[in-house]
Amino acid sequence: MSKVTFNNKQSPFFRALKTKVELYFTTRQIPSCGNAQLLGKGVFLITSAVAMYTILVFFTPSVLVSLLLCTLLGVNLAALGFNVMHEGGHQSFSRYPWLNSASAYLLNALGGNSYFWKVKHNINHHTYTNIIGHDADIEVGPLLRLHRDQRRYWFHQFQHLYWVLLYGLTYIAWVYYQDFAKYFSGNIGPGMPYPALSRREHLIFWATKIGYVAVYVVLPILMVGPLKALVGYGIVTFVCGLLISVVFQLAHVVENTQFPTFTSPEAQFNKIEEEWAVHQMNTTSNFATGNKLISWLVGGLNFQVEHHLFPRISHVHYPRISQLVRETCLEFNVPYLEYPSMRGAFYSHLQHLHSLGKALPPVVPVAATSKAAAASKAAAA
Repeated sequence: MSKVTFNNKQSPFFRALKTKVELYFTTRQIPSCGNAQLLGKGVFLITSAVAMYTILVFFTPSVLVSLLLCTLLGVNLAALGFNVMHEGGHQSFSRYPWLNSASAYLLNALGGNSYFWKVKHNINHHTYTNIIGHDADIEVGPLLRLHRDQRRYWFHQFQHLYWVLLYGLTYIAWVYYQDFAKYFSGNIGPGMPYPALSRREHLIFWATKIGYVAVYVVLPILMVGPLKALVGYGIVTFVCGLLISVVFQLAHVVENTQFPTFTSPEAQFNKIEEEWAVHQMNTTSNFATGNKLISWLVGGLNFQVEHHLFPRISHVHYPRISQLVRETCLEFNVPYLEYPSMRGAFYSHLQHLHSLGKALPPVVPVAATSKAAAASKAAAA
């Protein structure tokens, strides 16, 4: 996979913004990581998840209560991922490195793998956001078409209808297929190799995968029976997968975000002519930033613009940081993409799926393709 470069020689926008953000923390003498309130939220989410699991597995409530608890447990696990695991993976949950590491490994307790996530999310996604062939998060397989350069199949015309089923199944696919595909292929995505795992990471991979199945599948089957256990497990994973998928899609896969590609002769060397921070502004969108309940639940990921610009700053600071970002965007005439409500962002996402389900891939003229190929050969010589 060829490397993508950005025009970062000057970076006037990001330099000005970074200066303001640094001044914000130094003048107030506060750390950029999470605070006691975030730690308390993490303890609450972990405690409530354990409590619901214990009630469901060891006390076997009525059917209606069980269905409600399974749904809430799915929401709770997603909130744990947003608020604790995600922040720990970015080293922003706490000022203590060991606590950040422990928070990041919470993903393993939820069935995923922290090592693969850090490569796929922190490096591929945060560096090459929405860049086709480099951001594995937008290469989700043939059943969904998220950008115009993906091949269009006949069934994509219905993807704005069947999305809910696919999003709900993403958690199961992640735990039982995608992680193993990465493990055995050595790639995070097509043509995207990752650094080799250490012996310790190999051991963690297998131990936590086996432990996850034992805790979430085997033990519940032994305690309540196969049917109840598997139905409950299906509800939990479906709800959790649906929430995680929707939050990501509303931040990057909506009508106003860009999907850079390198099919034109002018882009033959994978060079983006904007600075990295402006690229983030063009490919990322906020939603419902005025809704405190949504912000609490999704761990500030509705402030996705601020998160992509400053991933190592905790989301508890994003409401104030966003004011500085907006101000700097006005100064440098940089777009600030945002939907005032989650409903508006969700509608835009469905419109995006609907239009891509009908649109054909762009056609690159033969002459232009030949010209680009000739130029590449000449450059290599």
